[in-house]
Amino acid sequence: MEKEIMISSTQGLHAALAAKVVQTASKYAVEIELHYHNKIVDLKSILALMSLAVPHGENVRIIARGTRAEEAIKDVASILG
Repeated sequence: MEKEIMISSTQGLHAALAAKVVQTASKYAVEIELHYHNKIVDLKSILALMSLAVPHGENVRIIARGTRAEEAIKDVASILG
């Protein structure tokens, strides 16, 4: 399952937002990744997520695999978008 969203935070994907995303993604027993420009990171890793430095207004793709993939994507997308 996957979903494309636009980063709505005017500060882009900053540390506090990344921490909230990681905390939310970690609640689910799924594989969940963020794709941004030819880079793929695990959404359960704050260091990996911060390394992308995604600015405001950029589109990213969230991809999840597992029994609760749709729910995980919905929760993470609500934070980012």
